[in-house]
Amino acid sequence: MCGIIGFAGRDEAAPFLLDGLARMEYRGYDSAGIAVRSETLGLQVNKTKGRLQVLSDLIHGGADMKGNLGIGHTRWATHGEPNDINAHPHVSEDGKIALVHNGIIENYAEIKEQLMKYGVKFQSETDSEVVAQLLGYHYKECGSMLEAVGRVLRRIEGAYALGIICADYPNTLIAARKDSPLVLGYSEKGNFIASDVTAIIKHTRDVVYMDDGEIAILTPDSIDVFDDEMNLQSKEHSVIDWDVSAAEKGGYPHFMLKEIYEQPEAIRKTLSPRIREGKLVLDDFHMSKEYLQEISRIFIVACGSSYHVGMVSKYNWERMLRRPVEVCLASEFRYSDPLVDDKTLVIFISQSGETLDTMAALRESKRLGGRTLAIVNVVGSSIAREADDVLYTWAGPEIAVATTKAYSTQLVLMDLIGLYLADLLGTVSKEEYQTILQAVEALPEQMEAELKGLENVSYFASRYFNHDSIFFIGRNLDYAMGLEGSLKLKEISYIHSEAYASGELKHGTISLIEPGTLVVALGTYGPLFDKAMSNVVEVKARGAEVLALTVEEQLEKMQKVADSVVVVPGTHPVVQPSLGILPLQLFAYYVALQRGCDIDKPRNLAKSVTVE
Repeated sequence: MCGIIGFAGRDEAAPFLLDGLARMEYRGYDSAGIAVRSETLGLQVNKTKGRLQVLSDLIHGGADMKGNLGIGHTRWATHGEPNDINAHPHVSEDGKIALVHNGIIENYAEIKEQLMKYGVKFQSETDSEVVAQLLGYHYKECGSMLEAVGRVLRRIEGAYALGIICADYPNTLIAARKDSPLVLGYSEKGNFIASDVTAIIKHTRDVVYMDDGEIAILTPDSIDVFDDEMNLQSKEHSVIDWDVSAAEKGGYPHFMLKEIYEQPEAIRKTLSPRIREGKLVLDDFHMSKEYLQEISRIFIVACGSSYHVGMVSKYNWERMLRRPVEVCLASEFRYSDPLVDDKTLVIFISQSGETLDTMAALRESKRLGGRTLAIVNVVGSSIAREADDVLYTWAGPEIAVATTKAYSTQLVLMDLIGLYLADLLGTVSKEEYQTILQAVEALPEQMEAELKGLENVSYFASRYFNHDSIFFIGRNLDYAMGLEGSLKLKEISYIHSEAYASGELKHGTISLIEPGTLVVALGTYGPLFDKAMSNVVEVKARGAEVLALTVEEQLEKMQKVADSVVVVPGTHPVVQPSLGILPLQLFAYYVALQRGCDIDKPRNLAKSVTVE
């Protein structure tokens, strides 16, 4: 979502701020701004609606803003429309304090009303400006920035990551966080804050992840971190182990296409530490057979594409574990009075590990006594730290807003966990265990070969890109896979797209089919292929144009009824969706390309959703 960067150093701050914001453009935003403090010019603020390049041009690449202390922000609008005034940084009425904020202040209206009674005048419609004005009000009262920050944090409610500078403090940057990510970076050039390590990886790999309730004071030479009672904390440092080139396009026209082709290698990294001598080994996951046998229910809780991973996993896990599995949208979970107790395993899937809906659901599960397991990509993220157990996907940085390799690595890791638990319970035979494990091990090579043979997908995209509404149909695992294929298409091409369990067509949905309607028919799930074929015949009879996806052994049958067919390699049904999703990702990409869309940064979307 919104991006924060801050710098306290010995060099000019503005170029660092612009560079950091540029590296976070993938998160989604609608305005950008920076504030820099210097001895001679004081506090300088420039912000504007639109892309970061507009801001950079306005200040001539940062040359117009002098000073070695500053903060920057890319905003994704929540309170107030996207415009210059609502953009960050926000400044106190006296012009002394500048602030950037990620998150939502839940009691902002009450505070704003009170400050207005005291004569404070507001410029924007945002909840974030309330924090800046409240901070200015308390600073006037007490004369100490640290005391003023403490008073503000005790007053505001909600989620926040804050970066604060003051004209009266020449070398000091103050940061605070609660339920919104913030990382501290240490370098010889100075010290950083950022909402995403991508923003600072060019300058340092030495980072510390702030915890909820903490306040950090940064100068060019030091970073001190305090808890909410102002006790100095000793923080564990982490080393970022991926290279800056992983966050660059590397010759590809878009990050999304690069990340589609990175999926085989990403899955290798997910698998390699977990398969040894033909056996699954999950070193970071400790669950006894006795405890597992006591589990009466499993929840999978997630949002967006991660929710679709859960839908695939439900079919596979119930088949392998013979336990009830319920997939829940994180935004609905904690409001549905979930039936969670000490005999419930609750699994949370999140690429960023900071998704606020998912984090709230995790805390509710822990409150109710459930056992929690996090599946995340970002080491040290909030969900990873708060769950009872965590397994990382090791997908590396994903820059495009529309997820591809994060989805694929989550999917294969859930396959591994399901197989591991089934083996522990004894609900799969040794032969089935080995067959599935071998199919998983073969995935990276199969995916590499498959990606080389999908040239016809771009042709089909050029043929079908002008449709206004597209339907994905499939049964069982194909239906679950279709949900993700449909989401990919709609989020980057802006075409209305829906996925349906094809057996439901006759219960109302088939009324939407008219001559020329494009239907993407998924027929990779072997046990129900014949039934899937009958649904293709149903839509063809009503004039639909059918683009089908199937495996090599069913190609001849599918060609008899579909208008166009994409073929993927066959494998064990449990892992077939990992191969089936690739052409759906590419189809969405090429359709969006044909339509001239901003593929890596689709409108209205953000990479990491850190507000409810």
